Amino acid sequence: MKTIYLVRHCQAEGQPPEANLTEKGRKQAEALADFLEEHRIDCLIASPFERARQTVQPLADRLNITIQFDDRLRERVLSNRELPDWLKLLEESFTDIDLCLDGGESSRNATERGIEVVNEFLSSSYKSGVLVSHGNLIALILKHFDPDKGFEDWKALTNPDVFQLTFNDETAHPNCQRIWDERI
Repeated sequence: MKTIYLVRHCQAEGQPPEANLTEKGRKQAEALADFLEEHRIDCLIASPFERARQTVQPLADRLNITIQFDDRLRERVLSNRELPDWLKLLEESFTDIDLCLDGGESSRNATERGIEVVNEFLSSSYKSGVLVSHGNLIALILKHFDPDKGFEDWKALTNPDVFQLTFNDETAHPNCQRIWDERI
């Protein structure tokens, strides 16, 4: 049996890759470390974005585990242009998974890169890992395993958020449950 804790980063100052956590986000990262440190984690993989690194750093320090950074866990870009109707288009991208806007990435492509990371973890010797990413990609990964998941589930995500995916040896589909409750 293997377990993945799929973690959405804590509250950040903005969307750019270099955006730091807010003061509240730093407190959330400590609370997240409190929450996860007893789960026998042996692997930490994070998006290279600064807010993802800062989210998992307190846990890495406590467990004395080096964070592996994986660009495939980066934020999904819907488009490289300003979109006044971005929320409507994002919703559409959950049903039309091949929708690809100017300079953006389709849901299908984003899902595939996220699932590659999951599959590599599953084929490794690690037993329990934390994958830190961003809301849209996390929602797409969850949708991969449960097609009933979608836009409304993305909207319901919090910063941070934690989903436990438990894979047994008999099936490729995990038992998936949200285990985070707002603490800060």
